[in-house]
Amino acid sequence: MEDSRIVQLYWDRDQEAIPATSEKYGNYCGSIARNILGSREDAEECVNDTWLRAWNAMPPHRPSLLSAFLGKITRNLAFDRFSYLRAEKRGGGELPAVLEELGECVSNTDDLEQAVDERELARAIDDFLAALPAAKRDVFIRRYWHTESVSSIGRRYGMRDGAVSMTLSRLRQKLRVHLQERGFEP
Repeated sequence: MEDSRIVQLYWDRDQEAIPATSEKYGNYCGSIARNILGSREDAEECVNDTWLRAWNAMPPHRPSLLSAFLGKITRNLAFDRFSYLRAEKRGGGELPAVLEELGECVSNTDDLEQAVDERELARAIDDFLAALPAAKRDVFIRRYWHTESVSSIGRRYGMRDGAVSMTLSRLRQKLRVHLQERGFEP
């Protein structure tokens, strides 16, 4: 089913919106949640919560790119769940490694919002990604947006784990330089 039709189902408050969304985007959202949480059960709960959040958000919101809209909801829910599980001294997944790796590029102080304008930071990262060759951009996004493991990325692109790690390391270094040139402190 086309995304515009699925969004219209939400706007019409038609309960078929949920199964249609689940059929088209269940695997996508599940993958995001599993990569962050490291648990199939927690990921399933997160995905079900995504459908509820989407139901509550539409209307009034009409997403132009449904996959990105659902992916963002799933990521936010998974991060919240991860924080809860971590507070309970449980959890796993790829998130700690991903956050540690990106910590090299941007200050990780608690009041980051006060240190930099988030919109400017997002724009600088978008500019950086837009300038990358497609394959490198895909590897970067798979690791730092989808929080995929290095070995999963390697299998997807036919690369050894060491090559993926080296590519990511070089990209982080380039991102660090790119951000420093724009006034952001590591």
